[in-house]
Amino acid sequence: MRSGFCSIVGRPNVGKSTLLNALVGQKIAITTPVPQTTRHAVRGVLHRADAQVVFVDTPGLHKPKTLLGSRLNEVARGTLSGVDLVVFLVDGSVEIGRGDGFIAGLLAEVATPVIAAVNKVDRTGRARQLPQLARLAELGEWAEVVPISAATGDNVAALADLIVDRMPEGPPYFPRGQVTDQPPEQLVAEIIREKAITLMREEVPHSIAVVVEELGPGSAEGVLAVTATLYVERDSQKGIVIGRGGSVLRDIGSRARAELELLLGARIYLDLRVKLSKEWQRDAKKLQRLGY
Repeated sequence: MRSGFCSIVGRPNVGKSTLLNALVGQKIAITTPVPQTTRHAVRGVLHRADAQVVFVDTPGLHKPKTLLGSRLNEVARGTLSGVDLVVFLVDGSVEIGRGDGFIAGLLAEVATPVIAAVNKVDRTGRARQLPQLARLAELGEWAEVVPISAATGDNVAALADLIVDRMPEGPPYFPRGQVTDQPPEQLVAEIIREKAITLMREEVPHSIAVVVEELGPGSAEGVLAVTATLYVERDSQKGIVIGRGGSVLRDIGSRARAELELLLGARIYLDLRVKLSKEWQRDAKKLQRLGY
């Protein structure tokens, strides 16, 4: 059979996590409209009768403003040469710019073959797609250049076929049925963070980190108890995350609980807390404690 690893790279908010979910066929990585949502290299597994592809979703490559940003770039760059193939994703609904050119330059320095994909073509007409494809083709020596829409699924199956065709012969790396290697604590923390991000405003989303303190059987049969802490960087942000009378935190919990019950197949008792960790994005020790 064919089996191997494929990294998905690109600027922040081009749709990498949405593409990973579409390729695997279920939600593996969180998605929000906020750039730099992805903070870990998230692996998702595509299973076929004669093939297995392990996809690695990476944080968006960007000009970092914090130590966290620098570490996220290191995570993304570290996947470029340790895989069998790279998918370079760009946002086709905006002009291909210097950020895309910078990533193309990084890809030119590695021997890994690259498929370039123009995403979000559902937002543009065909007349706009052709110049975008031509511009992307000019940025490097790509194995293929493919227009797709990760959100609608348009041409995603064709992209998956091209990826499978470039995988080497080898054994499966994961048992059939396993679609990610994320530990439950990370998956739960990410779902909670996703719901918090969608409800926040201004600078708060980038200042939120979530740590699952406890995850285990609850007091009642069939109930999973989760205790998680949402960390923020400034005292003023605590009030925003909690909301008047705890309204925002309850909303975060309600949305997270509903999705977690579907993902984990169990009733969830969710205890959320908010704590201050000043300037954690710029503190190496705090980043380590928070899993970065």
